[in-house]
Amino acid sequence: MALDLNAGDYKIFRDAFKRFLQAEIIPNYPRWEKEGIIPREVWHKAGDNGFLCPWVEEEFGGAGAGFEYSVIITEELARAGTHVMFPLHSDIVVPYIHSYGTPEQKQKWLPGCVSGDIIAAVAMTEPDTGSDLAAIRTTAVRDGDEYVINGAKTFISSGILADLVIVACKTDPGANPPHRGMSLIVVERDTPGFLRGRKLDKMGLQSQDTSELIFTDCRVPAGNILGRENAGFTCLMEKLQQERLVCSVMAQGVAERMLQYTVEYCRDRKIFGRPVASFQHNSFKIVEMATEIELGRTFLYQLVEKHLAGERVVKEVSMAKWWITEMVNRVAYHCLQLHGGYGFCDEYPISRDFRDVRIFNIFAGTTEVMKSIIAKELGL
Repeated sequence: MALDLNAGDYKIFRDAFKRFLQAEIIPNYPRWEKEGIIPREVWHKAGDNGFLCPWVEEEFGGAGAGFEYSVIITEELARAGTHVMFPLHSDIVVPYIHSYGTPEQKQKWLPGCVSGDIIAAVAMTEPDTGSDLAAIRTTAVRDGDEYVINGAKTFISSGILADLVIVACKTDPGANPPHRGMSLIVVERDTPGFLRGRKLDKMGLQSQDTSELIFTDCRVPAGNILGRENAGFTCLMEKLQQERLVCSVMAQGVAERMLQYTVEYCRDRKIFGRPVASFQHNSFKIVEMATEIELGRTFLYQLVEKHLAGERVVKEVSMAKWWITEMVNRVAYHCLQLHGGYGFCDEYPISRDFRDVRIFNIFAGTTEVMKSIIAKELGL
């Protein structure tokens, strides 16, 4: 039986989150876009309503729900055109703590992640290192009961707001191959030697704080390491399937949003005395987009079901990540074109959506990296 996230308890949860969006996020989002950051109280309200890490067990403050509830949250945020980074926190970063943390680490950090008292980020990318994680230069040297971290990270989502950052470090710089010398170490807010760099000015996603992070003789307890020393690369690889699935869900939701309001615009807007949608070229373009979006949703939900069942679908998720994120950019291009000059004006949502989706086929692994992974999976 196909997964139906619009029935039963799923529908109740979806409707509740939609009400939360209407009350707390949608009316304020334009202001947050101008301010360049999401207020912390929004995270607390989301936590109070059970919308952060809903899959975390009750003993840590969560609801013990499945990943499918996270899919619903990600979909509705995207369909509303509001890129608040709840999915990054809940479904990309916090799972590292849940999967690799000790019982003490889980008890220390998970309740705050669920309540919104702790905002989490992951720091992998460096100024000279993007997709090639094995080439990172940030080091963590063991000194007694501490690690001393030195290095810099960039393009870190939630870098300004984050209370807890999972940092990919080299703990064995001489390892061969290099990826075998990488570890994941948790750095908490206000740790001496941990500084926030610039908040980066970006083409889109203006309200999502993206920044540089700097570590200068930053001392953290040795007990802050996640998993085994020098096993960080393996941890990262194990979590990329879900990360890329979340990104695909986000892209799919925005594509559906853009098509919906573009169809409405093309029905109402007239040119040469006729609705824009009545011209065959335009109607065919809309039909092509609708078909691609439907194909994307069908494929995506198949992968969500397989992921929920614990299957390894790295190849298929990589296919979804590159194809759906490229598709949403095609949809953005054609939807803006169908809006004509109004599409270039910020008073119409397509203007912002066009800018926002450009990052989708870059973050969490570029299209080119996805194709390389698929080629490897195919034995090429």
